[in-house]
Amino acid sequence: MRALPRLRMLAAALALPALHRSARAFAQDSTDVRQPIVALYATLEKLMRAGQATPFPDRFAILAPVIDRVYDLETVLKVSVGLKWPSIDPASRSSLAEVFRAFTIASFVANFDKFEGERFDVLPDLRTVGADQVVQTRIVSASGEPIRLDYVMQPSDGGWRVTDVLLDGTISRVAVQRSDFRALLAHGDAGALIASLRRKVAHLSGGTLVS
Repeated sequence: MRALPRLRMLAAALALPALHRSARAFAQDSTDVRQPIVALYATLEKLMRAGQATPFPDRFAILAPVIDRVYDLETVLKVSVGLKWPSIDPASRSSLAEVFRAFTIASFVANFDKFEGERFDVLPDLRTVGADQVVQTRIVSASGEPIRLDYVMQPSDGGWRVTDVLLDGTISRVAVQRSDFRALLAHGDAGALIASLRRKVAHLSGGTLVS
């Protein structure tokens, strides 16, 4: 069937990467933990329904503020880079953060570019893993075939934010990304990784975005 491979592609696109935890953050109602994912899925469906008839930069602009609110991209990037992070100079860190953000958003926009009757389900039960809350979700095809995605959520000053995504409940996007980054960071210079991400942004956007 075509539905399941497409669902896995969408799930893989969604599957992206410990902060100080305050008592106040943990006192929030559990509904608040799920709310960022509800907002993300609503926006992704909006993009899918808009489709490729809406220019890529316009869809990018719609999604960008949602990703900024929902994902803790700074933590995702630091964990993905791993032990090399302290050795990267501040200017390169800034450039890397900027292009990583653009790459993350462009990846969503490029993959969620058409609607084929998919449904996004945010499930009511939460899992606790250490100090983290895990929001469980499913992407369901029009024929009813589901793919599981779990979001690892950590509290921040702005509320609960995503720091990792688990495909099939176990495959960490951050771990996969860290492996991908390792070769490009082998010599300690972030230049190769920055250049690679810039090329990917240009490719994903069909040349309409230059980061």
